[in-house]
Amino acid sequence: MDKNIVLTKPFSLEKESDGDSDYRAPNLMKRILSLFKNVRPGSDLTRFQLPAEFNMPKSQLQCYGEEVYCGGCDMLSRCNNGESPVDRFISVVAWSISTRRPVIFGVAPYNPILGETHHVSTPNLNVLLEQVSHHPPVTALHATNEKEKIETIWCSYVVPKFNGAAVEGQVHGKRELKLHNHGETYEMNAPYLMIRFLPVPSCDWVGNVHIRCPESAIEAELCYTSHTLFGFRASRKSIKGKIIDSISTKILYEINGNWDRYVYVKHLFLKFLVYIFILIILIKLRYDGYNISKCIAKFKLVLFRKCCLKNVLPKCKKKCDFNFYSI
Repeated sequence: MDKNIVLTKPFSLEKESDGDSDYRAPNLMKRILSLFKNVRPGSDLTRFQLPAEFNMPKSQLQCYGEEVYCGGCDMLSRCNNGESPVDRFISVVAWSISTRRPVIFGVAPYNPILGETHHVSTPNLNVLLEQVSHHPPVTALHATNEKEKIETIWCSYVVPKFNGAAVEGQVHGKRELKLHNHGETYEMNAPYLMIRFLPVPSCDWVGNVHIRCPESAIEAELCYTSHTLFGFRASRKSIKGKIIDSISTKILYEINGNWDRYVYVKHLFLKFLVYIFILIILIKLRYDGYNISKCIAKFKLVLFRKCCLKNVLPKCKKKCDFNFYSI
């Protein structure tokens, strides 16, 4: 009788008590510091042997695959639904950010052996991974969505280096996402993993990510940032970036937020129109002989009256303090 052997269940977005997120190695910091006491800063840790007690019951292939098939919603299919190239590019950027997963400090998945495979199929998505090289440890991924005619190909390997107080896992390789219905190919890289030991133990994705579509001549530059050296920055796991028209080098959108929570996209053209509108009003009022403070107060009064006419703000019969409303 055939049996399906499963090391551990897939990554879950919900908080579960029996998940791999609760796994911790015993005497964590003491054992980690003892491991690296004989390792020189700058050393390549590709052949470094990690004791089994630091391994979670999961293969590295499964961790790679979960970036594609584990998510709260099907963001991969949304990449094909945009009406314009810009809309589709924004969806691709959103999908790329959604593939990041939080990393548990102090544990690591098992290294796959040469020829090991991992296969997952859903009603619309088929994902296949294989370890195609041992030194360097190269992993290949091929995923297809037959309904939406979407194909993604990854080929990457991690080069971990020890710098004294942290381990940097630089992700090398290339990732492609193809939308066959639109004849578009999106090329992108991945951020690298920063594992800090001192002064505050943490694991974060950091570095720059570049996404480009040669067919539409649109590019995106994303920057993943972590906390400062002492870990007191409030915007941990933050991401900033911009979407650019590579032909005119014009910035179309600004991106900011936290990749594990909310990410916002701001249209710069609409922002520019608002600034121009405010500037025209202030110049006109200044031409009428008002000073700057009176110009701003009058502009707020005009804005408030227009909002009242459109029922955006409730009408008020008594005198209002317009300094309360910001432009």
